[in-house]
Amino acid sequence: MSSKITIAIQRKGRLYEDSKNLLAQSGINFSMSGERLLARSSTMDIDILLVRDDDIPSLVSKGVADLGIVGQNVLAEQTATNKKITAKSILDLGFSKCKLAFAKPLNSKLRSLKNKRIATSYPALVKEYLKMNSISAEVIKINGSVELTPYIGIADCICDLVSSGVTLEANNLIEFKTLMTSQAVLISPVELKKVKQTNVINLVKRFEGVINASDSKYVMLNVDSGAVDKICNLLPGADSPTIIPLQKDNKVAIHALCKEPVFWETMEKLKSNGASSILVLPVEKILN
Repeated sequence: MSSKITIAIQRKGRLYEDSKNLLAQSGINFSMSGERLLARSSTMDIDILLVRDDDIPSLVSKGVADLGIVGQNVLAEQTATNKKITAKSILDLGFSKCKLAFAKPLNSKLRSLKNKRIATSYPALVKEYLKMNSISAEVIKINGSVELTPYIGIADCICDLVSSGVTLEANNLIEFKTLMTSQAVLISPVELKKVKQTNVINLVKRFEGVINASDSKYVMLNVDSGAVDKICNLLPGADSPTIIPLQKDNKVAIHALCKEPVFWETMEKLKSNGASSILVLPVEKILN
């Protein structure tokens, strides 16, 4: 049996671009050709399946794909809809963040979901939410243009994905309740073929290295030796900074990997506490 890994990702859209970037930063390069659903990595022994996001949980559950990249919202809806979907989330990927939320027209006086008509592309999740909260309401499944339904008499409100909120604003809708938050996740079958386990583990470590680096920064600065402790305490998420003596008396250089974002406010605090020549560099990869 081959140890080659197959990864299923969305064929088009923002999630495709983010997935492709993650794979590229992890050393997996591939190119699409026409309408083909299968691409082979030119750098690793990996196949890429390019499919609809709705199909990814099923393909992974059946073992057709060893890994998949999909939104938590899609995985949750598919799991709630089909008991044969057994794929599990093994890593939060940190991109394609959004939320599944209820929204109503700006001029609506709606305050409760009770006895209301709710249009959504996620009927299973909405029904679960209503059941958990003992709310009686009608759920209307809509595959597209959900935001139009309150204005054509189909529904009183909607439950749809919200990222920036621009779509809601453009359709004179306002969010009033969140069902769940979502982001892209890496999923795998409940039982992975043994011959592929080592390769999958190593690949997941690469993904983690890319993700850990995305918010991390490498900070270098100079400071009087007497202010070292004060400066180190200001460095966000720094793990045992490196202290290097400088040629000038009582001066040291501090190098630190900060595993949290470094904002202008942080740099200004460092400077006001005696730091100089502050340099903040991006980090491409981290392997722990």
